[in-house]
Amino acid sequence: MDRIWMTMTQKAQLMRIEQFIELSEGNWRSMRSGHSLAFQQFEQITSHIEISRLDLKEPDVVKLLEQSNTSQYKPVAPFRMSWEADSDWNMIEETENTSGSCVLIPVPSSIKKGLIVRSLGYAEAIQAISDYVLLSDGTLILKTNYENSIAEERIWFVSENVRCRSTVIKTSSGKGIIQTSFASEVRKINPKT
Repeated sequence: MDRIWMTMTQKAQLMRIEQFIELSEGNWRSMRSGHSLAFQQFEQITSHIEISRLDLKEPDVVKLLEQSNTSQYKPVAPFRMSWEADSDWNMIEETENTSGSCVLIPVPSSIKKGLIVRSLGYAEAIQAISDYVLLSDGTLILKTNYENSIAEERIWFVSENVRCRSTVIKTSSGKGIIQTSFASEVRKINPKT
């Protein structure tokens, strides 16, 4: 186990955004706990998430890049994230599933930093651009300034098939906290036949 962890740590130190996305590809089962301070509500969410790579020439990717102001840097490893979630929050009807998808395009400005152009934001359902930083331990940190809020996300791998994600959503001034959440995500592995 120590040897596996050391190898992952060594890989993390060399990781670029392309490798992070490659590690993230696949189908994931997510369990997220969220605390909405604004509504004084605690929420449990289970989700199925699919992350799949896209080609830079795909129409959705080309269109999104044209709409963003990131032409000074070269985009890499675009991907689509699709999800289907069930929540126990009583403001959502029991029969309602939240689902959707978005296109995300990393645009590195250096080996460990850059932007991610998003067709749909995390905290607000609008097109957004996130700043990202990859730490030496392989943790991806995203910060997105929306019209009414700021989202700060951390995503890190515990092992090849388990990753965690924490999110803090703040007011647009950055002084008040609206919501916090933590998710553990496990990759669905198809047994070899």
